[in-house]
Amino acid sequence: MDELLTVRRWRRYGADRLFVTHETGARVGSVDLQSGEVVVEHPALEDGVRRAAQAYLRSDVRTETGELVLPVPATPTDALDALDQAALEAWLGSVSKDTTELPAYRGERGSSVRTRLSRLVDEGWQVLHDVPVGRQGSVLQNLLVGPGGILTVTERDLTGSHVVVEGRTMTVDGVSVPYLRDARLEASRVQSALLAAACAGVVVRPVLVVQGQLDVRAPGGPDDVLVVPRSELPSVFRLMAPRLGADRATAIAAVASRKSTWSR
Repeated sequence: MDELLTVRRWRRYGADRLFVTHETGARVGSVDLQSGEVVVEHPALEDGVRRAAQAYLRSDVRTETGELVLPVPATPTDALDALDQAALEAWLGSVSKDTTELPAYRGERGSSVRTRLSRLVDEGWQVLHDVPVGRQGSVLQNLLVGPGGILTVTERDLTGSHVVVEGRTMTVDGVSVPYLRDARLEASRVQSALLAAACAGVVVRPVLVVQGQLDVRAPGGPDDVLVVPRSELPSVFRLMAPRLGADRATAIAAVASRKSTWSR
């Protein structure tokens, strides 16, 4: 009978980590999903921890207390195969173990939504930044067009705060905030502009990326604001059901890249 590993996700106080334990309760290691740091109890365990993290990230375990149980690799010192290594690096990024710039590299990797979105470009997604929406000087941080549809992606840095989402409302440290309403209005403005530019039948969904302690108690509907922690980018977009073909996504992105689309 195979020995088992349990992978648990821990999200508190702005941190987001995966902890891997043996079925005996012994700690095997952890992965920081924001910095990409892998910590192991023994160097020989690192590949096993990476395999466990890869299995967790590509599974459907989505809740804060969710667990994934999987067998211990028969040869834990073997390297990941090329596909698994590439997929894990797409999430965490890759870096040489002996680089002298490791802290700075991790800080840059963990701080940019743009960097995370750019990982989708080779997977059929088009990414536009700083889109000037309307004539009032409003700027959309990110517009994402690809297999999962058309998405406005806006980040709110709420580090150190407790953010609660219940349906169509959001509170930060117990105080109601209009961030969901603002995200809906932004997506509606983008949708109207694309429709006016002859992109028939388009639907734009808002995505709000939160840096902080996020507690989604009751998510909105399938086309309402999707609220996610930054650590779930870009994986959350890869898991979306297909909505746009490659040719249509490219055509819509081309329209979105024209200044005339937003100056009507």
